[in-house]
Amino acid sequence: MGRHVSVCLAVAGLTSATVVMAAAPSIAADIQVFTSGAPSEVQKRLAPAFTKATGHNVVITAETIGLILKRLEGHNGLEGDAGPDVVVIPRQALAKFSKSGALRPGSMVDIARVGIGVVVKEGSARPDISTADALRTTLLNAKSIAHPDPKGGGFTGAHIDRMFERLGIADAVRPKVRLGSAFTGGVESVAKGEIELGLFNISEIVPIKGVTLVGPLPGEHQNYLVFAGALHVRGASPGPAAAYLRALIEPGAEAAWNAGGLEALGDPALTGTVPGGAGNRDQPKQ
Repeated sequence: MGRHVSVCLAVAGLTSATVVMAAAPSIAADIQVFTSGAPSEVQKRLAPAFTKATGHNVVITAETIGLILKRLEGHNGLEGDAGPDVVVIPRQALAKFSKSGALRPGSMVDIARVGIGVVVKEGSARPDISTADALRTTLLNAKSIAHPDPKGGGFTGAHIDRMFERLGIADAVRPKVRLGSAFTGGVESVAKGEIELGLFNISEIVPIKGVTLVGPLPGEHQNYLVFAGALHVRGASPGPAAAYLRALIEPGAEAAWNAGGLEALGDPALTGTVPGGAGNRDQPKQ
């Protein structure tokens, strides 16, 4: 919070906005990307343009953070000798994983961040979540609530569970909670009317049809999750992988991140250091 983190890519020469076009070799590579749910949908939209520009194919494996870390720790990445080329997960998890020496030094870069939002079924009345007191009342009045499992390996579920404690309503609210990630249909359960109210990363709410994003949690209870990317030390295609990672933070990618419910953190080569790269930032850009 408040400190500045200098970021760079491990492969020399990746300093200009034209790196994607310049990185196209004579032989196309398959770039293996391990990514968690929140940034995966945006990458699926950005990958085709990267492939068209470079000829490199992007293979995206999207799983929960816990499963990604297990695969990385248990199998050194993908099956066999090689690891994934790129890993895009929350910075806290990526930083822990980097201590094992599995990431290329200097390759970690902040990409985007996302806050937690409240979601209801489309057509339902929007509850008041404008203040901490209003949020407390809304959660107490809700017949059922969905949010990610605090023990599922992610950060959002744990933050929400702690928020119940801080609001002084944990004992009243927990019995009516259904735990489940966006991967396992948490937001869809709200769309189907099975659950009255959901608390999920905004980027996981935006793509789902049949729901309405009420808004973000009030500032004092918000949690911004910063997603970062890095090159795996055992990746088979480090050059193309670095070009892909660079493409995720180019100015041209900002609209895709924002449309996906995330806040693009920008290109550090153009904007200097990225504030709050090691964790949550105080306020989103207006």
